[in-house]
Amino acid sequence: MEQLVNKYARKLVQTKLGSDSGPSQPLVGGLDDKLVWNRNADEIKLLEDVFKGLNINSLIFLRPVEPYGSLIGFLAENALKSNGLIQPEDCETRTFLHDLPVINKFDPDRIIRVLKKRKSVIIAPGNTNGSSQGPAILAHGTVSPEQGFVTISSVCFAGFIKFFTDYLKALREKTATAAAHDLFDKILPYVKPIQKTLPEFTPSPFPDEETVYLAIIEAGKKVIEYELVDSYFGNVSYFWNKTLYISQTGSSLDELSGCIDPVPVDGSTSAGLTASSELTAHLATVLRTGCKAILHGHPKFSVILSMDCDPGRKAFCHFKEQCHIKCPEKRFAGATPIIPGEVGTGPTGLCQTLPLALSRADSAIVYGHGLFTIGKENFFDAFCTMLEVENFSRDSYFKKVLYLKKN
Repeated sequence: MEQLVNKYARKLVQTKLGSDSGPSQPLVGGLDDKLVWNRNADEIKLLEDVFKGLNINSLIFLRPVEPYGSLIGFLAENALKSNGLIQPEDCETRTFLHDLPVINKFDPDRIIRVLKKRKSVIIAPGNTNGSSQGPAILAHGTVSPEQGFVTISSVCFAGFIKFFTDYLKALREKTATAAAHDLFDKILPYVKPIQKTLPEFTPSPFPDEETVYLAIIEAGKKVIEYELVDSYFGNVSYFWNKTLYISQTGSSLDELSGCIDPVPVDGSTSAGLTASSELTAHLATVLRTGCKAILHGHPKFSVILSMDCDPGRKAFCHFKEQCHIKCPEKRFAGATPIIPGEVGTGPTGLCQTLPLALSRADSAIVYGHGLFTIGKENFFDAFCTMLEVENFSRDSYFKKVLYLKKN
């Protein structure tokens, strides 16, 4: 357990959600035969009471670094003025978190009550153990600290999407507050385009199955390294020798060794039982397009841009709360179609909408969900497309903001 609490404390720093020193240093506790922590901290005494009130084996406490600290603090303070909930509308929140509860006091009993119903709780700024160092996020795990890491990562992602989506909407409706304007200006220096040198990938064609596995592992690590997905939400696949090799459901993309399923297209094995929940969409895409490589990530501005809808159009929309699965509008981010669809099968599943979109373009953004890109032979092409679409989406977002501010 000591190794695990240290591992996930490091991962929070590596993913730029926490810091290796100062107030944003992660605090991770794990219970095995005894309760261990990755470091000493004043908060431990109260957090030990939380352990006693829940059937859990791990707990993570984090004051996130910028821009997440200011974003989540702003959203938390607004939530406390209404129903005490932050309610993002991205796909991750709908399927994984539901909503983000906020409390105004670092109190074990209140934390316990919330964590019995939700995966996380946010403690509003200035209410964490008498500190004024920003908001704190608490998340627990019943099996491993990995669960808390995934939750906190998702909370930060959802908060980012929520603020930038709401800000653009408020500008369109001319309801943006002075506090929102100030926060936008404050965090702008932290929101930079992805400008890293393109990485090298294993060249295709792949001569054997072992190389296929290595190439998928490599691609997953690159998607994480370039911040094109948060926590483990995303997947990778490659079609080789009449078999789709795909990352398993719930697997971390930077740790795919041993977490890749070979799924024959003829259904001759049951390997697909543990494969990504988007297996059917991947299979249908490969068979329809003839591509071999598929990458799926959640680049932030691709998701934000997909959720941007003109208020005038929205007023006449017949689908309202179901626009993420039934939106009939033909929308694009440059040449990339923005499509509806939900995880899994059925009439509104991604297996219905994604393959058609990717037969016409080498990328597609699923409303509120994320970006899919394909490569005819290799992951390099799919990766380059993902970077290009995300940077385009970021630039498009800020052009819209600038235009609306001027008008």
